[in-house]
Amino acid sequence: MQMLETYLNDLIGKEGNIVNILREANSAIQSIKSINENSESETLVPMGIGTFVKAKILPNQKLVVNLGAGAAIEKDKDSAINYIESRIKEMEVALNETNAKKQEVIANLEQGKQEMNRLVQEGRSKNQ
Repeated sequence: MQMLETYLNDLIGKEGNIVNILREANSAIQSIKSINENSESETLVPMGIGTFVKAKILPNQKLVVNLGAGAAIEKDKDSAINYIESRIKEMEVALNETNAKKQEVIANLEQGKQEMNRLVQEGRSKNQ
């Protein structure tokens, strides 16, 4: 039972992380779409620990997209959005799988609790 509860907590944490990634990805798409392709625009670029620097985004400027494992690639606006959308689909699949596992663990925990209650009741009835 304790192992199932630990596993459930891990799944809940994983689910939260995936939801955060999805939120960040959707926010990135909205930010990319808001870039005006005909004129310069300004934005704040995070430098870490709540520090930002103003930067100008030039028209038709390429975006650098993190591919993972320390690799990144330059992509145009539409390609970057397509890449992020494909990652969102992967994360949605992972979220659904995690949710299914979580529901299975919850059902197993409930079944285990019912079995423990039954055993406790049998033990009490034998002692009386």
